[in-house]
Amino acid sequence: MANNGILQGSFFMDGDTACAEGALAAGCRFFGGYPITPATEIAERMVLRLPQVDGTYIQMEDEIASMNAVLGASWGGARAMTATSGPGFSLMMENLGLGIMTETPCVVVNVQRGGPSTGMPTLVGQGDMMQARWGSHGDYEIIALAPSSPQELFDLTIRAFNLAEKYRTPVLVMTDETVGHMSERVIIPPPEEIEHYPRRKPDVPPSADYLPYKSEPNSVPPMACAGDGYRVHVTGLTHNEKGYPDTVNLDVQQQMLERLINKIQHNKDDIIELHEDQVEGADIVVVAYGISARTAARPIRLAREMGLKVGLLKLVTVWPFAEERIRELAPKIKAFVVPEINMGQIVLEVERCAAGQTETILVPHAGGGLHKTKDVLATIKKFA
Repeated sequence: MANNGILQGSFFMDGDTACAEGALAAGCRFFGGYPITPATEIAERMVLRLPQVDGTYIQMEDEIASMNAVLGASWGGARAMTATSGPGFSLMMENLGLGIMTETPCVVVNVQRGGPSTGMPTLVGQGDMMQARWGSHGDYEIIALAPSSPQELFDLTIRAFNLAEKYRTPVLVMTDETVGHMSERVIIPPPEEIEHYPRRKPDVPPSADYLPYKSEPNSVPPMACAGDGYRVHVTGLTHNEKGYPDTVNLDVQQQMLERLINKIQHNKDDIIELHEDQVEGADIVVVAYGISARTAARPIRLAREMGLKVGLLKLVTVWPFAEERIRELAPKIKAFVVPEINMGQIVLEVERCAAGQTETILVPHAGGGLHKTKDVLATIKKFA
């Protein structure tokens, strides 16, 4: 352990623990949450570790309050996060929208389990992917990452904090029970090698006419926090550049909403991360994310041993969706094969972007377990 309380070195740990350590390495010093399977280990690790780095842990009365606490901590100047699973994620949706509207950087981790409702609390699922995109109300954009290993859960939690600060928005880490509970080797680099994107502060003195929500095209305004001396009004209502409510001026709504959307949409090249394996020249491309990208590896290998040209397009960033890459590949291949631990969510985005230029085939799984090799392989062979 480094002098500042941050781990470094090689460890054997589960994904939930790696997530917590990634948050600490990213500078997270506040966790507000409520225990829920299979995300509880993140909270347990944070309650142990945050006092060791002069951070604060608070268990709230429910997930609604947890999300509120995280937003408040961020406006207080802290890098803040929470972690939950399906039912808790549902409760956080309203205040997730508040965080988007108020441009509050924070991180929300969803360790997905089988649903709906209480569902299968201790078993895997990937059924919250569309909720991640559309769960709150109104028009907005969201950033969501999908790790497929404990190492990626560590790395992508750090990336989530950096993206949250860079674009002043909540960022989701959409992991799953299997990744959260599997134990593997995790390399934690020295603190000086870990990227920290700093929170951008106003470049004018507190006495100046500071505009906390300045409407410049695609802009991410600097953020003055409580105690910095600036006058800042924070509201979920439609607001002008000063942050004051203005719910009758349609031009204000138009400018505000366009900027909230465009700061994500116009920076997709920076936000979207994909991992590709033998995609160029492939006849079949398997599109997968999270644990399903891991389980797709064996059927892809077996298909290649049969002489089939199969590539893997792994969605590390799920939202915003990699529309351009799917559109580029669609006319060159025979089919996209999409294994998901749900009855069809991200496959709909692949199908939309393919626009009838090729087949898009779902390999569904209702949850509670992983895809069988034979099911994915059979689908690949059908269209090869």
